[in-house]
Amino acid sequence: MSEEQDLKSNYSADNIQVLEGLEAVRKRPSMYIGDTGVKGLHHLVYEVVDNSIDEALAGHADTIDVRILEGNSIRVEDNGRGIPTGINTKENKSALEIVMTVLHAGGKFDKDTYKVSGGLHGVGVSCVNALSTHLKAEVHREGKIWMQEYKIGVPQYDVKEVGTTDKRGTIVTFTPDETIFTQTTEYKYDTLAGRLRELSFLNKGIKLTLTDEREKLEDGSFFSETFHSEGGLKEFVAFLDDTRTSILAEPIYIEGIKNGVPVELAFQYNDSYSENVHSYVNNINTHEGGTHIAGFRRGLTRTLKNYADKEGLLKNVKMEITGDDFREGLTAVVSVKVQEPQFEGQTKTKLGNSEVMGSVDVAVGEALGNYLEENPKEAKMIINKVILAATARAAARKAREMVQRKSVMGGSGLPGKLADCSDSDPERCEIYLVEGDSAGGTAKQGRDRNIQAILPLKGKILNVEKAMEHKIYENDEIKNMFTAIGVSIGTPEDNKALNLTKLRYHKIVIMTDADIDGSHITTLILTFFYRYMRALIEAGYVYIASPPLYQVKKGKEFEYCWTDVQRDAAVQRLKGAGKEDSVHIQRYKGLGEMNAEQLWETTLNPATRTLLQATIESAAECDHTFSMLMGDEVAPRREFIERNAKYAKIDA
Repeated sequence: MSEEQDLKSNYSADNIQVLEGLEAVRKRPSMYIGDTGVKGLHHLVYEVVDNSIDEALAGHADTIDVRILEGNSIRVEDNGRGIPTGINTKENKSALEIVMTVLHAGGKFDKDTYKVSGGLHGVGVSCVNALSTHLKAEVHREGKIWMQEYKIGVPQYDVKEVGTTDKRGTIVTFTPDETIFTQTTEYKYDTLAGRLRELSFLNKGIKLTLTDEREKLEDGSFFSETFHSEGGLKEFVAFLDDTRTSILAEPIYIEGIKNGVPVELAFQYNDSYSENVHSYVNNINTHEGGTHIAGFRRGLTRTLKNYADKEGLLKNVKMEITGDDFREGLTAVVSVKVQEPQFEGQTKTKLGNSEVMGSVDVAVGEALGNYLEENPKEAKMIINKVILAATARAAARKAREMVQRKSVMGGSGLPGKLADCSDSDPERCEIYLVEGDSAGGTAKQGRDRNIQAILPLKGKILNVEKAMEHKIYENDEIKNMFTAIGVSIGTPEDNKALNLTKLRYHKIVIMTDADIDGSHITTLILTFFYRYMRALIEAGYVYIASPPLYQVKKGKEFEYCWTDVQRDAAVQRLKGAGKEDSVHIQRYKGLGEMNAEQLWETTLNPATRTLLQATIESAAECDHTFSMLMGDEVAPRREFIERNAKYAKIDA
């Protein structure tokens, strides 16, 4: 874009509007970025990137470069117009300083500047500044380079001109404040890569690059990936489904503006038994759904049913076809752009704009109706899939009813192997899902009987990724988990919803051996929770125990170690001036190798144990990873193993 066109865009200092100050951010950071843990740390990056994405949505940028610098600082550069640096007449300050230091300041409130925007509506970059020990903003605009630096949000000097340039754009470099992010300030490359990949699909044509400069590769370069999609959501669905077998040659793609709402979506049917629908509003992941998802489901069900009735494809089907049947084996991504989104739900990620439902419904109805008429072979394949789903649903309903009946028949209905705790308050109670009877026996002896319950699991549970739904409810170990935990499946509103009203424990801990089989069992259980008890993960109730790998001992002194680095350091500390062979190292390959006291000290005692909480940072990434690890396709799994082999712990 030329400078003349740039000036015509009318993005100047006076476009920046101020709503309120910044004082509360450091006192209550969780109110603004969600939390001060790993999620909040990465959210800082997303807020800066969102500013650049908004420039791209407005048509003024197409390249965004993100770098993780040495020391876990972050640098984000775009080729947009550059934040205005002139004096805002209302505030008598540089617009750049206002954007960086005042809450709710930005061009996103001026509808002539940005039609739609993501992020936190002007909160983002000023919050990043307030929560950083150091931030530098560098603006390339109208042939000049402008700069200002800040410490915990306080400008260190006035905005100043530092040079000339033939480029344009904004560069923001910041270092998170470790007094705020006390858990960690170390960025996870894969987490950032997942979000940038997601953004590239949601905003086709934009090139996003992520480079990790914390460690050089053997050739002296840094690991870097570029995410760029020309196909948008069509490629997103193909990516999500690349580990499944699709029944259509390519995803169905719909794009258009209905009732003033830009709607883009893509969907595909595969041979799996789960529904995987991901939704976004202005690039924000609305994992609680909302009116856009309701519109998509309504349009999909109505259009497919009308076509099937018209063609007589359901005339021999005796059971009732429900909306769930039309969505079994469906992978879809729905994205809408809304000028003033209204969010509902506990985490404010459920869209409430009523007009969006009709817009998506109409878009799906028109485009899908045309597709079915023009592709009768594919249409028949979809309807046949729906009929099979209805048949399986009837069997699954009977299996679920058996699980529910077991929970109310014969006393408590609790599994015979469950060693329950005496306390009945779910907030204080926790249950350990333990691999095998041997480890289960040790855990029963070592636990706190007041608040800790033990449920031994026999062998490896069913891989739910590849099993029909009714087979899942017939599996003994899965039935035991349902009844022990106290959840039930099936409500009048949604026959697959998880009912948590009788949940018996607020900590559900997966505890398996620290070997290959144990890791496999953990993955199988996590897959089951993600597909059938996802509400437990989203509520923060699911954990993974972290038993030690080693005990390093010399005489009566000993230390437990969870990594090889800790083991080597413990050896050096304990051997002192003595001989190295005087130090004994015990490798715990199984929980059964510990006695009850050791298991309590290291893994059960709330005061000393380490638990890893299972979270869903990105539903799309989780869905892809689970289907890749536990599905039928071998090639993607082999590629994943090869890429992550350096992190694996292989037992000799």
